[in-house]
Amino acid sequence: MQAAPVRATAIPSFTHALRAIESLLMSGGQRTARQNAWTSVLEDRRRAKARVEAQRVFESVASRP
Repeated sequence: MQAAPVRATAIPSFTHALRAIESLLMSGGQRTARQNAWTSVLEDRRRAKARVEAQRVFESVASRP
């Protein structure tokens, strides 16, 4: 008996499927706007994290005698 041939094509992930649907349904400008909005969210999170860290450093320096 011979084994069945193995398929070489990869099954797309759920994320890839969503992106494909998004590209069909949305115009380029809307897609760019969404990407820019997400980039802004990530940048805001980075700044908030840096602000918290700076506050911790400031408080530790201020509490020293």
